[in-house]
Amino acid sequence: MISKFLTFKENAFSPLKKEFDILVIGSGLGGLVSALVLAKEGLKVCVLEKNNQYGGNLQTFSRDKLIFDTGVHYLGGLSEGQNLHQYFSYLEIMEDLEIQKMDEDGYDKITFGEEETEYPHAQGYENFVEQLAKYFPEERENLEDYCEEIQRVCSQFPRYNLVGKDNYNEEILHLNTKRFIESLTSDKKLQSVLLGSNFLYAGDSENVPFYVHALTVNSYIQSAYKCVKGGSQISKLLIRKLRQYGAEVHKHSEASEFIFNDTNSLAGVKTKTGKEYSAKQFISNIEIRSTIKLIGEERLKRSFLNRVMSWEPVPSCFSVYLVLKPQTVPNFNYNIYHYSNEDLVWNAYRYEKDSWPETYMLSSTQSKHYPEFAESLTAISYMDFNEVKEWENTFNTVADEHERGELYENFKLEKAEKMIDALEQKMPDLRGSIKRIYTSSPLSYRDYIGSFDGNMYGYIKSSENPLKTMVSPRTKIDNLFLTGQSVNMHGILGCTIGAFNTCSEILGKEVINERLTQLINKNKGEK
Repeated sequence: MISKFLTFKENAFSPLKKEFDILVIGSGLGGLVSALVLAKEGLKVCVLEKNNQYGGNLQTFSRDKLIFDTGVHYLGGLSEGQNLHQYFSYLEIMEDLEIQKMDEDGYDKITFGEEETEYPHAQGYENFVEQLAKYFPEERENLEDYCEEIQRVCSQFPRYNLVGKDNYNEEILHLNTKRFIESLTSDKKLQSVLLGSNFLYAGDSENVPFYVHALTVNSYIQSAYKCVKGGSQISKLLIRKLRQYGAEVHKHSEASEFIFNDTNSLAGVKTKTGKEYSAKQFISNIEIRSTIKLIGEERLKRSFLNRVMSWEPVPSCFSVYLVLKPQTVPNFNYNIYHYSNEDLVWNAYRYEKDSWPETYMLSSTQSKHYPEFAESLTAISYMDFNEVKEWENTFNTVADEHERGELYENFKLEKAEKMIDALEQKMPDLRGSIKRIYTSSPLSYRDYIGSFDGNMYGYIKSSENPLKTMVSPRTKIDNLFLTGQSVNMHGILGCTIGAFNTCSEILGKEVINERLTQLINKNKGEK
C-alpha cells in the first residue's frame, strides 16, 4: 500500500510546468477545431502533436518545388451560406482560405473500362440532374428523387445544418446504400455512376449505411472546391488562430503515458521526451486503439474493448504523385474516378493483386506559369495493408527517419509502373510527360497520420449494425473526451462536425447552439 501511495503522490504532485484547462492530444482536424472552439470560449488550451507537421490528413509535402496533398484533394459545402463555409466562418479562417471552384458541370467524372464517356457529377441539385439526364434521359425523375433523398437524410443530423433538432430517427442509420440505389433505378450503369465517387468513403457500397453516402456526397453537390497550395493551409490557419487566442501548440510531442489521479480521472500526460503536461480536461484526437493503449485496458469495460477491437478498418491506399514536364498535359478542373468495369463500384477495395489497380482516383494541379496545363497529377488506388506487412515493423517520418530497404523501394516502383500503365490507357504517351515519380504506401499513412493499418477513414460502418461503430465523445474516464475520424464521420466536414459535438459535451449543447445560432443570424443580417 505504501509503494502505491508514493507512486500516486509522485504522479499527482511532480512539478508540472503549468496546468491547462484543455489538453488536446493530436493535431488532426478534429483536434484543431475542438481546440479553437474551446480557446474562443476563453479556456487555456494546449495541443500536442507527435509529427513534424500539424494537421493529420491535412498534411502536404513538397517535391520539385511543388506541393502535394496527402489526404485533402477537394472540399464541399464552402459556398456562402453552406455548412462548411459557416463552420469555417465561426472558426475565423474562411476569409483567408485560398480556394478555387471546380468545374460546375462536372467536378467529378466517372469512367469505366475502355469507354470514352465521362459521366459527370455536377454542382447544384438541378444541375446534377440536368447533366446526368443527358446520358440517362429516361431517368430524370429518379435522379430528382436521389437528390431529394440525400438532402432528406442529411437534414436528419442536427449539426449537419449547424443547429437542428436534438434527435434523429434511428431507422435512418439502417438504410442500406445498395438497397436504396437498386430501389431507385434498375439501370445498372446509372447505379454505378451514382456510386462512382465512393472512394470518398472507401468503396463498400454493398454494406455501408446510406447516411454515410449521403453525408459524404451531398456537400460536394452543393459546391466543390480545390485548396490552392494544398490542404495544409487549413491547419496553418487554425494554428494561427489558436495562437491568437493564447493557445499553445507543440510538435515533436508524442503522448507516451497518461498520468491518473487516484479517482477515475486524468491528471496529466507525459510525452516521449519526458515532458509532462497537466490539465483539467483532455481530448484525444488520436486513433482510438492508441487512446485505449494509453488509458490501459484494465480501466475500461471488457464489452467496450471487445467492440472496438472487432471493428474492421477502412482500407488503405497507394498514391502515385507525378511531376510533369512543362506544357505537356492539359489541366482538368475535376477528379476522375475510373473503374475497369462498372460492377467494381460495389466493393472496389476487394481487388485482385495481379490486376491492380482495378480502380483509381486521378486529379491534376494547375501550372502557375501555364494555366491551361497541369504541373502534377495524383493517382490513388486501394491497397490492402497485407501488401506491405513484411515491412510493418519499420517506421519512417521526417521527424524520425529510417530506411525501409531496397525491397520496399522496388515494391513501390513496381506499383508506380503499374499505375502509369493504367493511366496510359486513358492518357496515351503519359510516360513521355513525366519528369519525376513519388509514391506513398499504407505504411506512409500509418506513420504520418497514425491510423490503424494506414486506413483512410477510420472504421467500416455497416447498415446491419450501425451502432456498433458509434462511440460517444464522452469516455468512462471522467475528464477524457474523444474526437476525430476513428470515432466520428470522416472527411473535412465530418471531422469538423464531430469536433463541435465533442465541444458540446464539454461546454454544454446550449452554449454551442447559441454560438452557431448567433453566427447564422449574423450571416442573415449581413445579406
